[in-house]
Amino acid sequence: MTVNLSDTNSVANRFIAELRDVNIQKDRMRFRRNLERISEVMAYEISKKLSYKAREVETPLGLAKVNVPYQRIVLATIFRAGIPMHQGMLNYFDDAESAFVSAYRRNHKDGTFEIALEYISCPNLDDCVLIITDPMLATGASMHLAIEELLKFGQPSQIFVVTAIASVQGVNYIRRTNPNAFVWVGALDDELTAKSYIVPGLGDAGDLAYGAKLQE
Repeated sequence: MTVNLSDTNSVANRFIAELRDVNIQKDRMRFRRNLERISEVMAYEISKKLSYKAREVETPLGLAKVNVPYQRIVLATIFRAGIPMHQGMLNYFDDAESAFVSAYRRNHKDGTFEIALEYISCPNLDDCVLIITDPMLATGASMHLAIEELLKFGQPSQIFVVTAIASVQGVNYIRRTNPNAFVWVGALDDELTAKSYIVPGLGDAGDLAYGAKLQE
C-alpha cells in the first residue's frame, strides 16, 4: 500500500513546496524544519494505523477512559539526510526506540554507482512497528538494503517506509521487494534520470540540510 500526502490538500503541501523552492532551500535551518514537519504530519497519519487499547487515567476529578497505542515502535533512519525526519517522528512517538543505518551512494567514473553500507545500530525488532525514514526514495536501492539489514535484528509486525519525495520507480521497487511494507510519501514524481536523480525532486537533501558533502 502507498499513501501519497499530496493526493489530499493540506498544510503539508506548503512544507513540500518550501522544500523544493531553490530560494527557500538556502536557509538550511528552515529546510531541516520542513523535513521535520512533514515527518510530524506522517507520524500523526501513521498513528491511525496502529493498534490501541483502553486505559484508565486518573484526573483531579475522577477517572477517564482513553484509547492509547500499545505496540512497541522502533524508528529507523538512514544517515545523514534522514536525521531531521527521524526527529519529526520522535516528536510524536517520543517513547520509541531508535535504529540508525549509514548508507550512501558511491559513484563511479563510468556513471554507475553502488550502495555502500558502513554502520548499523538497532534494537531487537521482533513484533515491533518499524518506521524507516529517508527524505528521498529514488531507485529504492538504499531503502531496500537498509530494510534487509534491519530485518537481521528481528521480524517486525508492521513496516512503514516514510519519505518526503519519491519517484514512481522507487516506490514500485520497494513494493515489489517488500510487499508487506506500507510506503508513505509527501510527493510522488514521475521522472528518474539516467543518473537516478528524481525530477523535479528537490536536489540533494543531505547537502541542503547540512551544507557539506560527505567524502566518498
